[in-house]
Amino acid sequence: MIKTNWVAAALGLALLGGVAHADGDAARGEVKYQECAACHKLEPGINNVGPSLHGIVGRKAAEVSDFRYSPAMKRSGITWTADMLDKFMIDPQAMVPANRMPYAGLANAADRADLITYLQKAAR
Repeated sequence: MIKTNWVAAALGLALLGGVAHADGDAARGEVKYQECAACHKLEPGINNVGPSLHGIVGRKAAEVSDFRYSPAMKRSGITWTADMLDKFMIDPQAMVPANRMPYAGLANAADRADLITYLQKAAR
């Protein structure tokens, strides 16, 4: 019975995570993106400390040809869906240990949803 309740709770949290992406606010996400803009640009072909985020949603990790990725990111096998971006933003080092992104993570689920919604619109 306890195991069933735990599974139901985990499923509920997973479903809520998916809803959060759909309910993100792009305007708030644009403000939150300012924290990312020091390292990442949205324009295609413009890399900075981090790779361009243009076309990030649906792109495979380490796919920008003229950016020097960490070996860990190259091996990750990640495709950047909204769910994967959400998981990565929580704690990039936990998801891809030894990646070169010196970012502690974004704990607030609503902030992540807003940022992902913004990226889905602005980084196309």
